[in-house]
Amino acid sequence: MNIQHLPTDLNIDTQSDVQIFDNQVASSSIKNKVMLHTHVFSFLLEGTKELITQDTASTITNDSFLLLKSGNCLMTENLSETNVYRSVLFFFNDAILLQLIQKNKLPKTVHSSSKPYEVFQYDNYIHHFVESLIQIKEYDNSLKNSLLQTKFEEILTYLLHINGPEFLNNILPYQDSPNSHFTTVIESNKLNHLTIQELSFLCNMSISTFKRNFEQHYQTSPIKWFQERRLEYSAYLLNIKKKRPVDIYYEIGFESLSSFTQAFKVKYNTTPKQFQLEK
Repeated sequence: MNIQHLPTDLNIDTQSDVQIFDNQVASSSIKNKVMLHTHVFSFLLEGTKELITQDTASTITNDSFLLLKSGNCLMTENLSETNVYRSVLFFFNDAILLQLIQKNKLPKTVHSSSKPYEVFQYDNYIHHFVESLIQIKEYDNSLKNSLLQTKFEEILTYLLHINGPEFLNNILPYQDSPNSHFTTVIESNKLNHLTIQELSFLCNMSISTFKRNFEQHYQTSPIKWFQERRLEYSAYLLNIKKKRPVDIYYEIGFESLSSFTQAFKVKYNTTPKQFQLEK
């Protein structure tokens, strides 16, 4: 399993509390496994980003920027119309975040339901802020590190003024129970068509440990459980949304209409078409 460790793999000064990296690529990446060892602002400039975390999936366009908590995620980076993907990554650790919280006497209302990221919209101030970051990255390390610490306080101060302190709940460290984290990953991604390998990565487990924990918790195999959830969703699409079987089999994760029909008949003792007509 190829995993990208950030910011370690970027060949930048990871000893500092804050780091910057101008990420420019000319090829897309699909569901790249990313292990974030610090938090990061991702200022998207060109292309789009698709993000799957422990409990949600989102698409971020270049009119938005992202604040992402440390941890595991699956990341897709799509090129712009000019065949470029670019984002300025601004990494920071818990130490400098907690220093700023203490300095400003901000409340720490940490709770385990916090989502692992926050999306903000660009405005003129943020555009100028990102331009200044790009300039700073060209300076020598001593000056650059000093300026980046100032820029970190600047962006947090601005976002706190505009949005209030609530968004900090998404990045403050908390101790979530392993069982709660595991079930959150499973339940939140039951319709996302992730592989066992991708799910185990989001749970920060080996594949064998993931399968063992899954069967202990759900009393069945991952393959059977996820197929049951997909078939239940297909019944909703047929009955409530009035979609045709031919239009949904791929959407819910089956490779052919015949394989979907066969699995549906085993569960509901009728074909998808007959099920729809009887409702």
